[in-house]
Amino acid sequence: MRTEERLEEINKLIQDLIRLNVEMPVIVEGRKDERSLRAIGLTGTVLRLNKGISIFRTCENISKEHDKVILLTDWDRRGGQLSRMLREGLEANGVRYDENIRAKLAMLTKKDIKDVESLYKHMERLEELSKRRNRKI
Repeated sequence: MRTEERLEEINKLIQDLIRLNVEMPVIVEGRKDERSLRAIGLTGTVLRLNKGISIFRTCENISKEHDKVILLTDWDRRGGQLSRMLREGLEANGVRYDENIRAKLAMLTKKDIKDVESLYKHMERLEELSKRRNRKI
């Protein structure tokens, strides 16, 4: 896939995420992930996993305020494990989750980045590459 096409697909996913985040919180692993999403344009609720609280307790707390969330853990091995534990904990507490954006971002960026915190910088790099290529044409 060409750089421009990848950038366009990532931008579409980000716009979907921004739109969905108005009504649903996004769950990320940490502060840097949240910062990256805010830089991209998210304005809704972003929930960070708290290292002092178990995943199951986190899911119980989420269920008290939300009935659907977006999972956006990193797409490395640890992020996959966290995502799996979150799915199980959320299901046990009756919370629906959306993992589609995570899966699509992982597919589009897996050769270049493996985490949410790198997403903003990655998009900047793709935009710069795209601009350079367009100037050469």
